[in-house]
Amino acid sequence: MEKEQKNKVTPLILVVDDVETNRFVLRDIITEMGYRPVLTENGLQALKLVERHKPQLIVLDVAMPEMDGYEFCQIMKENVNTRDIPIIFISAFDDPADVVKGFNLGGEDYITKPFIPEVVKARIGIHLKLSETSKNLADMNRKLQTSISEQLRQMEQEKKNVLYTLLRAVQESDGYDKAQMERLSYNARILAEAMQLSPKYGDLISDKYIETLELAAPLYEWGNLAILSDIIKIEEYNEFIQMAIDIVESKRENWDGSGQPNGKRGEEIPLSAQIMIVASTYCGLTMRDGSDKEYSVEEIFEIMQKEAGVKFNPDIFVIFRKIYRQLK
Repeated sequence: MEKEQKNKVTPLILVVDDVETNRFVLRDIITEMGYRPVLTENGLQALKLVERHKPQLIVLDVAMPEMDGYEFCQIMKENVNTRDIPIIFISAFDDPADVVKGFNLGGEDYITKPFIPEVVKARIGIHLKLSETSKNLADMNRKLQTSISEQLRQMEQEKKNVLYTLLRAVQESDGYDKAQMERLSYNARILAEAMQLSPKYGDLISDKYIETLELAAPLYEWGNLAILSDIIKIEEYNEFIQMAIDIVESKRENWDGSGQPNGKRGEEIPLSAQIMIVASTYCGLTMRDGSDKEYSVEEIFEIMQKEAGVKFNPDIFVIFRKIYRQLK
């Protein structure tokens, strides 16, 4: 117990009062409690002392020249670095309006003069304990939040690892074209980022959504829906795998409902699949392996314009046209 007391920092209490007798009375009371008093006679000096000493509590006179206690308290409570320091007002007046004003400004307590030492000790002791408890709770909360954030990060990484494993399987399969898949992922990301800035899609597309889409995009051409479905059955909810399922399952759906396998139309098609259909159409028309006809930009726009509203979402195509120069 003695060792614990030695390790504790003795609380420092700032006394602000323009009457010397009051300052000395409070000094003696605080010293008798085992705390360290720092005395000053006005608010301006007190502001400098707060910055220098960082007291654990302030005993503050209300009626002082130049800067009264209320003004000093307001300055303290508006400053993020000092607003948590408890303030006990002292005054010869006990008008309820004065007391309420002090509380409204953020003061913790109000003691009237002449001082009763036992009352001063009790009030100071209570507010030091409350302040310490509040700090401890804040520290515990920060540690808890850090721990939770780390656990969530690990869970998120584990979910991603499942998708990474699938991607490695895709890369080892026949017909996998690394450059083509990287291009598809890149273009899907750029298109999704542009949609994120639009009024219609801003609330639907988060940074995490874009990251997930970019990771899942290479599975778009893989098409092994059975494996994906089996994984989602044994996994806790995994948004990465779910998005992969959405884009694989719906890649042949058409905006007008004429596609396969379920004849989904319009917004029935998952948004991730809507984005991938536009990105994939563009990538298909701009193949650079020499095996297909090379289209000009005008021809690409003409072809895609005819398919807007039929094959894919026309609103996404409008955004696509604005940012196509950023695509690969």
